[in-house]
Amino acid sequence: MSLHPSPVLVADRPPAPVASADAGGAILALDLGTRTGWALRTCDGCIVSGTEDFRSRRFEGGGMRYLRFADWLIELAMLSRGIGRVVFEEVRRHAGTDAAHIYGGFLATLSAWCEREGVAYQGVPVGTIKRFATGKGNAGKDAVVAAIRQRGFQPADDNEADAIAILLWAMETRGGVL
Repeated sequence: MSLHPSPVLVADRPPAPVASADAGGAILALDLGTRTGWALRTCDGCIVSGTEDFRSRRFEGGGMRYLRFADWLIELAMLSRGIGRVVFEEVRRHAGTDAAHIYGGFLATLSAWCEREGVAYQGVPVGTIKRFATGKGNAGKDAVVAAIRQRGFQPADDNEADAIAILLWAMETRGGVL
């Protein structure tokens, strides 16, 4: 008897619904990391946001957090009735090795999921998001949180604030195409 459920194979998962970005599909914004910030503009224009914790759990192998991340993406797609576009914070430099490995693993999982499901995805440099939110490309975390609160949102932390800023940037600049 196994104490751990066997992992679900990708082929056994139902395909996530995909809505065209041109048809007003949902937009998902992500601040990738162990504590991933997310913000979602649903197909009917509502914005919801939060954070999801992908810390390794006891008795899990190293890759399980990425499987949980992929399952979470499928769940979001189903709950939102289709994701048309994903926008994420593109980090080009990490201070720590662990953070770089975690980011790279989530980015690989995200891009594979988007490619498989036919969802458009785009990385946005950190400085672009900070400049959009605060007016300064090198603004600190507290400044981004404060700027997002001034826009009427109540992020729980800087991860959620970053995701909201990414979503607002994507909506207001149409992904950088004015």
